[in-house]
Amino acid sequence: MTEPAPTQSRLYSIRAIAFDVDGVLTDGSFWWGPSGEEWKRFCFADVMGVSLARRAGLELALISGEDSPLIDRYAKKMHIRHIYKGCRDKAFALREFAAAVKMELSEICFMGDDVNDLPAMRLAGLAAAPANASQDVLSAATFLAKNTGGNGAVRELIEALLAARGLQAAEVFLKP
Repeated sequence: MTEPAPTQSRLYSIRAIAFDVDGVLTDGSFWWGPSGEEWKRFCFADVMGVSLARRAGLELALISGEDSPLIDRYAKKMHIRHIYKGCRDKAFALREFAAAVKMELSEICFMGDDVNDLPAMRLAGLAAAPANASQDVLSAATFLAKNTGGNGAVRELIEALLAARGLQAAEVFLKP
């Protein structure tokens, strides 16, 4: 049995978001180039969503089990200062992030897609998942995106968080 959808007040209380990368910000696949370099695809709707979250004043973090240079490149492009790569204990990383931004865990959303994300999801004030997350994660999530990972799920979450504050994407983007 899944928990009911989060209330507006619960969405409103979120001041930071931590994302898993593979399966959340990407569709979970990767390619190797002819020289052995790793390639990943990021969805521009999600890129804009992350930009909107930053413009709205939300703190952001990437917490990934992978230690790919593409995570650093994405974080640099998106101006995300809090990066936890090669992370086997995502709950520990989430606590580190909370301390770094001086917030309670209840003020942080974690979006994950697979069983290694469950410990962080269980600690966070809001546990979010893309539509194609593993069944265990879908059961644990309090925010279920209709979109899949790497295909707009992040944007959907961020727009819900903005809406809880009475904001629309266009007004956040266009504000001076």
